[in-house]
Amino acid sequence: MRSDNLNTWVETVNGMTWGWTGVRGTWSSSEAEDSMRTMNSMGVNWVAIALAAEQETPQSTSIPFREAPTVTDEETLWAIRNAKKLGMKVCLKPVVNCANGTWRAHISFFQDDVPGEPSWGQWFASYGEFIVHYAKIAEQENCEMLCIGCEMVQTDSREAEWRALIAEVRTVYRGLITYNCDKYQEDRLTWWDAVDIISSSGYYPINHWEFHLDRIEQMLVKWNKPFFFMEAGCPSREGSSLKPNDWSLPGGPSEEEQQVYYNAMFEACSRREWMRGFMLWDWPAKLYSLEQAVHNNDYCMYGKKAETVVRDYYLSKI
Repeated sequence: MRSDNLNTWVETVNGMTWGWTGVRGTWSSSEAEDSMRTMNSMGVNWVAIALAAEQETPQSTSIPFREAPTVTDEETLWAIRNAKKLGMKVCLKPVVNCANGTWRAHISFFQDDVPGEPSWGQWFASYGEFIVHYAKIAEQENCEMLCIGCEMVQTDSREAEWRALIAEVRTVYRGLITYNCDKYQEDRLTWWDAVDIISSSGYYPINHWEFHLDRIEQMLVKWNKPFFFMEAGCPSREGSSLKPNDWSLPGGPSEEEQQVYYNAMFEACSRREWMRGFMLWDWPAKLYSLEQAVHNNDYCMYGKKAETVVRDYYLSKI
């Protein structure tokens, strides 16, 4: 699945993130099947199957991914196989969260190991077991891509650990490897050469797109790697177009806010020939009813004005 000349990877990623957060018992159901089929009808040709495991706090060193609330391996296999049955390419995306609600970007430890204190070495040992487990599933099921981490800002500087983990993953998985860095971090990582595809979370304010695309372009010249947004989108909520990364921003439902944002994002990105596409955020395993769409102020665009924008844009790229 990998190319010998990855900087010429010309895939068009009309993608969506499906199933977040991967709560046990919510996949492999008729509702989940209907959700994925409806998503696929929008011209979606790639899907990021996103699941999460929960460590207790940002300083915990154990990731109990075999336990609830994480989806079972059987549910993960169902999601991959159902996506492929619908003709979509799959990026398997295992993510770690903190059970106490702290954002994963704040997972961190002392720079150097200190006796009696939790350490980077302990955490990466557990995280590596977590990622390699899903890398084996991705290989078994012929997933085209594996995302080995998401928005883990405080870990990004641990270059040696990430390089070692990627090398270990490559012993069990032959597909494409990406890392989903957080917004504003694309030009800060020093180990992009170790992955196949550079990806990030593109939650940029509606009026700042050109600046950030220019910045990303300069980074890509340095690394000579393909790029797409592993996450991007905007809630259908008043004010969210100026702060699309804030899922807790106060504001009433606004389909127009989301619609305008998607039009602006697609217009700006379509002018960059290096842009390979998006895994939009997001599409749940259980959809709300169409009648509820006007009252929903979350990221999913199902039944909202932005759904038409996304469908038209994706179908134009096929």
